[in-house]
Amino acid sequence: MRALYGVPLGIAAAGAAAITYAAGYEARAFRLRRIEVPVLPSGTRPLRILQVSDIHFVSGQRKKQRWLHTLAGLRPDFVVNTGDNLSDPSAVPEVLDALGPLMQFPGAYVFGSNDYYGPQLRNPARYITARISGKHGTNGNKPITGALHNPWTDLRDGFDTAGWANLTNTRGRLKLDDLEVELTGLDDPHIKRDRYEEVAGGPDASADLSLAVVHAPYLRVLDAFTADRYPLILAGHTHGGQLRVPFHGALVTNCDIDPDRARGLSTHEAEGHRSYLHVSAGCGTNRYTPVRFACYPEATLLTLTPRRSPR
Repeated sequence: MRALYGVPLGIAAAGAAAITYAAGYEARAFRLRRIEVPVLPSGTRPLRILQVSDIHFVSGQRKKQRWLHTLAGLRPDFVVNTGDNLSDPSAVPEVLDALGPLMQFPGAYVFGSNDYYGPQLRNPARYITARISGKHGTNGNKPITGALHNPWTDLRDGFDTAGWANLTNTRGRLKLDDLEVELTGLDDPHIKRDRYEEVAGGPDASADLSLAVVHAPYLRVLDAFTADRYPLILAGHTHGGQLRVPFHGALVTNCDIDPDRARGLSTHEAEGHRSYLHVSAGCGTNRYTPVRFACYPEATLLTLTPRRSPR
């Protein structure tokens, strides 16, 4: 037999092998990305931020749970969680257990759409067609039609009890030794819950460092943060493209940011100002598309260093 339903057997076998690799190995081959970002005032000691994002926890994911436990061994100065912790409404206790060792450290968080609503089974091809059409699945402030509501308040209460700052359309502060770190956050732009007017005005001059935090890196949000002169913006949501083409990169981002900035450190410019932008590829997937290819699941340790002096 040379073909299976019109598809040459060699191509079918290669496709099956790719899916097996993407689902059976790479989606569970967790990695730590390390980067440096020069945003601190001169003479300031380096700060180490651990960013976790897009965990998309499904009950029973023991390997992911154990890996998240190990991240506490990095002993970061503080932790930033950029949302989409859930992909299963019953998984809140396991998420809180997985992040429990990290909640011993100062931290802050924003939520993503999957913290509020359960995942829906959809055709993965819609992400590509959405990219072509310019429509990225935003739904205003109305509940997503047919979506299950997640127990996000239980997740919020767990984070708040641990002392993590809730950055939902508000500002928070962390005191780290003699440093005052201000964090300004937004609710998820992907479902239009962001309210920038509630946090507008730029960094507080009394803070030693001000950072911006959001789940989905939509351009309207990046423009606003950059125009207000935040030196660094932290985001997630994109899964790094999730399925990347070797030597090409991401095909889609599930928002309006360009694929070249779907993961890692880049810059953003608006109104004559420039900010660093870090987009985490996250460490999970939607439960209905549990595959990754050329895009390992990750957390990121960002070491903030003093700004480089101009020559």
